[in-house]
Amino acid sequence: MPQLQLKKKTKKKKKQIIPGFGLSLGFSLSYLSLLVLIPLSTIFIYTSQLGWGGFFHQISQPIVIAAYRLSFTTALIASLINLVFGVLTAWVLVRYSFPGRKLIDGLLDLPFALPTSVAGITLATLYSTNGWVGRLLPFKVSYTQIGIIVALVLIGMPFVVRIVEPVLQNMDKENEEASAILGANRFQTLVHVVFPKIRPAAFSGFALAFSRALGEYGSVVFIAGNMPFKTEIAPLVIMQKLEGFDYDGATSVALVLLVASFLILFLINFSQWLVKRRYVN
Repeated sequence: MPQLQLKKKTKKKKKQIIPGFGLSLGFSLSYLSLLVLIPLSTIFIYTSQLGWGGFFHQISQPIVIAAYRLSFTTALIASLINLVFGVLTAWVLVRYSFPGRKLIDGLLDLPFALPTSVAGITLATLYSTNGWVGRLLPFKVSYTQIGIIVALVLIGMPFVVRIVEPVLQNMDKENEEASAILGANRFQTLVHVVFPKIRPAAFSGFALAFSRALGEYGSVVFIAGNMPFKTEIAPLVIMQKLEGFDYDGATSVALVLLVASFLILFLINFSQWLVKRRYVN
């Protein structure tokens, strides 16, 4: 009898909800709805009034398609660069001690605090043909697609580093030592021991960097040159349509970027869920 009563008590404790859960949940949902869900839903509502024909007409214009192609291509290239060098940067900051490590670690958060327009003007000045860096390069950076990629790498790097860094800090080094004892070289240890553990975090950082790069405006518009069909990004097309009071075109272009970002985040999270489920089962 005492054991049965103890089991019942433990079950009741497991089912208990933390105090204030209802209030905190209601506040969180209200906050999320007012700042995220309701504003984003208005884009769907406004665009739905155009019908499929009007919506397709807005997003199939040649200048819009060229802007989409440029935005998606540069965002993908910049995110892949951030994925590789972000993981390497996080590895160096976690596994090695060297002079200036804390300074570099702090500077990585600068793109979060720095106004994007300031970053764009700085990059355009540095990489111009007469800039400190641009004059040393054998090719042109400012007002080209390369300049767009440079700006997107700058604003996307912290996402990968800050997500991978805690995973590396909590990773047990005994597995790596055991792999070396069993005869594996450094590359095999990296591929079969280290990378599987940081892969979910790395791809999450990649997805966040890609989504941020896809809608980035301030840091890109000054270094891009904004030439139609060459260096004109999709967010700039949205701004131009808004300035021309073309709200139908602006919301249509914005909806495509919104859906693309959502799909990228959903696919990454879904793939991580499948991987976790396979390892758990």
